[in-house]
Amino acid sequence: MRARDRAAVSALRSTLAALDNAEAVPVDEAALRGVALEHAPVGVGATEAARRELSEHSVVAVVRAEAAERLEAAAQLTAPAHAERAAQLRAEAAVLLGFLDGPATA
Repeated sequence: MRARDRAAVSALRSTLAALDNAEAVPVDEAALRGVALEHAPVGVGATEAARRELSEHSVVAVVRAEAAERLEAAAQLTAPAHAERAAQLRAEAAVLLGFLDGPATA
């Protein structure tokens, strides 16, 4: 049970980080160049930008991508020395796909 919890925690933490990154506002590099110091925004919250709102479809796509990434990495770990890591990646992918498939019936 503990090993399964560890896989769930690892998968959920990294997926939450991926969702957080997906919500980030892209930085316009052209706007960053050539800005004189005296024209820089000043004050509390002057450089704050509202984060993007992800649709349910976008969230599902990010979670599916995270699961697929783990399954692909596990498939590449074919050496016997990497069997434990491959199993961990498969367990993490199963946790993520379990959230997408809905609650399991007992």
